[in-house]
Amino acid sequence: MFLSVCIFLLGLAVLSWSADRFVYGASALAKNIGISPMMIGLTIVAMGSSAPEIVVSAIASANGNMNTAVGNVLGSNITNIALVLGATALISPLVVRSLTLKREFPVLLMVTMLAMLFLHNGSLTSVEGIILLALFIFVLAAMAWISLEVDKEDPLVAETNSEIPSDVQTKHAVLWVGVGILLLPLSAQFMVTAAVDIAHTFGISDLVIGLTIIALGTSLPELATSIAGVRKGESDLVLGNIIGSNIFNLLAVLGMPGLIAPGLLDEDVYNRDMWVMFALTVMLFFLSFNFIGKRELGRIEGGIFVLCFVAYQFWLFG
Repeated sequence: MFLSVCIFLLGLAVLSWSADRFVYGASALAKNIGISPMMIGLTIVAMGSSAPEIVVSAIASANGNMNTAVGNVLGSNITNIALVLGATALISPLVVRSLTLKREFPVLLMVTMLAMLFLHNGSLTSVEGIILLALFIFVLAAMAWISLEVDKEDPLVAETNSEIPSDVQTKHAVLWVGVGILLLPLSAQFMVTAAVDIAHTFGISDLVIGLTIIALGTSLPELATSIAGVRKGESDLVLGNIIGSNIFNLLAVLGMPGLIAPGLLDEDVYNRDMWVMFALTVMLFFLSFNFIGKRELGRIEGGIFVLCFVAYQFWLFG
């Protein structure tokens, strides 16, 4: 048991570090070959923030732990909204100013409803997995196109520019991409195996371990990034990272178990967890999005989200 905990923590640390290095290298490489910072931010960085979830989901599915993979998706989205954004808003209010984000909010809501449609019948099929992954590619292409149309005065442009690494030699960027590609699946394999061992020791289901310890672990980079971002006044970038991460989780990450290990789901997925994710997404939409003007996600809303996260944990283990 102690060994499993140590392996899990080490795997989590390596997973987070390698994901960060992969995003760093890929962003620097893209900038060196002339891709605009806005396109890098909306595609490579956004996708990179979901890299831990994507790899963990693929490894769990390949190991036959489909419910762990699905739990990781739902749990990560719940954690991103309720804990990451909630805790960040408690530190400093978040204001939606970017028109780009106002376009992404409805996309997140629609993708969430599509995922619920696929999950509500208690199974995830290979066809549904293919559809989700195809939509993932489409959304990536759409975000790349949006990045070309963004108004240069959009506050997200300046915030993204400041976060893209500069003066990184191409050979060093390629090296970091290679390190990420090598260590991401390796660390995820150790992390998933250890997490399943821990779950079985305590009599916890594969689903719950995906919803909690794995979801929290893979969302820790978002929490650290969001807190650092809000301290620098980059509200739009913080919200954009979370929205992009949740969209990619529901498309690329959820598509993995459908493609690799289609089958029946734990009934709690469609009776409890997907509804919690949906409720939090709707709350985020109405609290942060305003068709007339800007909307602030303040400390009160942040506190509500954190309380929702705590209440959900009690529900899972109560």
